Amino acid sequence: MSGVHRPSRPTGLGVVLAATLLTLAFGYLLKVPCLTGPWDGRQYTRLCYSDVMALSAIGEDGTPPAEEAEKYPAGTNYLMRLVSLPAESFVSFFNWTALLWTAAALFTSWVLYRLVGMKALFFAGAPTLLIYGFMNWDLPLVALATVGIAAYLRRRDGPTGAFLGLASAIKVPYPGFLVIPLSAGRARDGDRAGARRLAGAAILAWIAVNLPFAAVAPGRWFFAFEFNAERSADWDTVWFLLERHLGVNFSPTEVNLLALAAFVVACAAVWRIAALRNPRFEWWTLGFAFLVCYLLTGKVFSPQWTLWLLPWFALVLPDWRLFAAFEAANAAVFVTRFLWFARLSGVGGLPFEAFEIALIVRAAVLVACVVAWLRTLAPEPVAGAQPVREAA
Repeated sequence: MSGVHRPSRPTGLGVVLAATLLTLAFGYLLKVPCLTGPWDGRQYTRLCYSDVMALSAIGEDGTPPAEEAEKYPAGTNYLMRLVSLPAESFVSFFNWTALLWTAAALFTSWVLYRLVGMKALFFAGAPTLLIYGFMNWDLPLVALATVGIAAYLRRRDGPTGAFLGLASAIKVPYPGFLVIPLSAGRARDGDRAGARRLAGAAILAWIAVNLPFAAVAPGRWFFAFEFNAERSADWDTVWFLLERHLGVNFSPTEVNLLALAAFVVACAAVWRIAALRNPRFEWWTLGFAFLVCYLLTGKVFSPQWTLWLLPWFALVLPDWRLFAAFEAANAAVFVTRFLWFARLSGVGGLPFEAFEIALIVRAAVLVACVVAWLRTLAPEPVAGAQPVREAA
């Protein structure tokens, strides 16, 4: 399929893996001030905050407390418990987590290199990976989603669905909604059996992860969905900015419905525009645009979710100028966000307006990225066709 590249030089893979390790090493050093010092506001002023630390810091043995872990889906719970098995302390829990996440990042880099060669550096050397790699439990999801795309490009529909289903069990709904354009693409190409196999495998894999948890502790399993349904609009979202400037106050139900409607409309519009530009474009590439739509229309935009975008830059939009613009804007959001938290905590920092400007700039860059992707879909001219000349 288009975009797939089989590199012939093994030295390139070494460069990509080394870049991944170097990026994560600096990311680990960024977290050290919070890992070894007291929680006295430095997590904001020194930009070393991590959800992994915030959870494990509560339990004396480094194990995330049940009431905090319940806020996450079943797959994330399993990962937390897995890492807690060898952990003996707060520091140990974070270090084991960092080790596992490093393995996930290296695997992602390897898969990307197999697909697109040195373009894997869009992931391996990204400042976003440095900043957010050890923020939360997202790198395993990124690895699973990436290998799912790789399986799809090799027409292995069952494994594609299984990988996407497993990834969706870690964080809902991404990458579950990727099943839609991927299955639809198979059906459009006349492979309806492959489409059913992909969708069915995704559903079965998600059920396989969630069913044991739901059977043993149904209340705890359901709480993750209830918690997210009852959340108000997050600071990083357009809905919070609308509340702030329009003086409205969306209830959780209202913002849930508005966010869902906006996401569906945005995805439908992008799909329609893409099809008009090139009716035969590869539908799997819609995953990039759909992900941007989700991030910009959702009622929650956790900062580490920008990790999800990195493989897509390598796969469908390897434009270094747009990538640099996104990375700069995303880093600005990171700095202004936590320095605003520092201001709220009374330890210095920046006003919300600085954070707000960074959010708007990042959103504008992401919209520009989708527009740029749409521009790449123009059909290639037919061989031998003569250009149409304007009348004199």
